[in-house]
Amino acid sequence: MARQPAAGAMSGAAGLPGIAALATGLLLFAIALVAARWRRPREVAARRDAMSTNGIALQGAAVFTVMWGQVRVTLDPLGTAAIGAAIVTALLFAVALALFLWSTAAMGHNWSLVARVRSDHQLVTRGPFAHIRHPIYTALALVVVAAAVATGRLPRLLIALPLYGLGTWLRVRIEERLLHAAFGVAYEDYAGRVKRFLPSVF
Repeated sequence: MARQPAAGAMSGAAGLPGIAALATGLLLFAIALVAARWRRPREVAARRDAMSTNGIALQGAAVFTVMWGQVRVTLDPLGTAAIGAAIVTALLFAVALALFLWSTAAMGHNWSLVARVRSDHQLVTRGPFAHIRHPIYTALALVVVAAAVATGRLPRLLIALPLYGLGTWLRVRIEERLLHAAFGVAYEDYAGRVKRFLPSVF
């Protein structure tokens, strides 16, 4: 009888509970994204930077790197490895979804998929933005890790996370330039006291 891998995420094997958690998390995240776009009011003469789409493409490539290919669903669905991966996946998605919803609620009509500053834009420093400047990118990073855990592809994070980091850096650089141009010293003060992605870290 073949021995089941002790750690599915490291062996390349996955279990049905983890795949179910991944599918549920992706569905809920997609619904939250559509809802956030639907709630956004009509555009008001905004300054935007289409170059941020390059960053979006790189972030998407990071997700593709983890998700691409046939998943080997070979773990015992009631085994420790399969249940453990499902729990970790669910927890990562729960934190990511909560952070995304909290962020879009705090931003209100300021939120947009592509970097832009509206004519009535506000500098949001409440909610999660009181602790980190780019909480949505932190949430999306958790989604990438969750996908790797659920599919048993943690080694792919060696490629996916640098790709995601590069895409995020491109988007952050553009967004911060727009915000600095719009709010000047107020944004400098905010950026000086609040870290980008993790409170009190970086």
